Amino acid sequence: MAQVEFIAPIEADEGVARVTELFEKTYGEKPEGVWSAPGRVNLIGEHTDYNAGLCLPIALPHRTYIALKPRTDTTARVVSEINPDEVTTADLEGLKARGVDGWGAYPIGVAWALREKGFNVRGFDAAFVSCVPLGSGLSSSAAMTCSTALALDDVYGLGYGQSDAGRVTLINAAIRSENEMAGASTGGLDQNASMRCEENKALLLDCRPELTPLENVSQQAFDLKANKLELLALDTQAPHQLNDGQYAERRATCEKAAEILKVPNLRYCADGIMKAGDPFQALKETLDALPDEVMKKRVRHVVTEIERVRSFVHAFANNDIEEAGRLFNASHDSLAVDYEVTVPELDVAVDVARRNGAYGARMTGGGFGGSIIALVDEGKSEEIAQKIADEFARRGFHAPRALSAVASSSASRNA
Repeated sequence: MAQVEFIAPIEADEGVARVTELFEKTYGEKPEGVWSAPGRVNLIGEHTDYNAGLCLPIALPHRTYIALKPRTDTTARVVSEINPDEVTTADLEGLKARGVDGWGAYPIGVAWALREKGFNVRGFDAAFVSCVPLGSGLSSSAAMTCSTALALDDVYGLGYGQSDAGRVTLINAAIRSENEMAGASTGGLDQNASMRCEENKALLLDCRPELTPLENVSQQAFDLKANKLELLALDTQAPHQLNDGQYAERRATCEKAAEILKVPNLRYCADGIMKAGDPFQALKETLDALPDEVMKKRVRHVVTEIERVRSFVHAFANNDIEEAGRLFNASHDSLAVDYEVTVPELDVAVDVARRNGAYGARMTGGGFGGSIIALVDEGKSEEIAQKIADEFARRGFHAPRALSAVASSSASRNA
């Protein structure tokens, strides 16, 4: 059996050097600066963000680096290390939603979104280098849009990147780029993680729309080393697409359910159920009010997942790792059975991790491919990753890739 591949993060100095070299080779001049933003792992709280719920991401040490220089006209040009001979070009003047094809829609869409909000953003040249695995469910797209947003904020003097509250403006531009320019539905979890996470902390994100940016996040301790733990993240390399209609379909189902239940969003249901004298009966009554089994399953996942986030925060704070692992398992099972967003590769990887000593394992991200995470004892990640890789080989799946998910810092300027 082949040795499983572990993806190491690019050190900052190397990232700056590589992206600067690509920029200079492509455009024939030096960039004004280099910025970077991380991918993310969501510990728990999946498909809750667009239901005004709770989620708990951490930033990865794996980052996307952008070298950028502003232009005096409205032309935007972008190039990536993945295909260094192909430059995507667009004119921001008169640009409409869905007006850019391919990966370039993500960074160019950020400039478009900022201009749509009235900010004085002109054209730019940019180059990208990344070690966030593409299509892995670890949010390579948010790493790209958030690094772009921070770079544009800096070079055009918008003044939002220096404070947590200010970064929400940039987050909203990154979200709009993904939703409207790239056509990939996203609820905001990924962009908040990339812009607001802290080292050795998990970001408890409350997605209720009535909350201010100062009210909707809190930093929760998530120091794995202090607890002699590791968080294995494993990219199954199953195809992962969020713009094929599956994600949007589930979101629409949740919104329709809220309409039928006469509430603004499913968070209202979740909070009401937990406050009831008999939460199990309250959940049953809520589900009985819905017209079909599919909608009932989707709502059951969302309302129980929101409560699992609260419980996980409490368990980890109290060093109850067994309970934290149980909640991981319950989350994945709900995503598989009720939300139906797992694929065989995700389910097999989770099962192998559980059978080989993980406290708990679950898919992370939107699903339909992508990655799993497993909470394991220190020193066990490589062994468990290899056992998953061996099982994948036996089943004829693509070889997975692994990485160590350490809670890291948010988007920043590097040079």
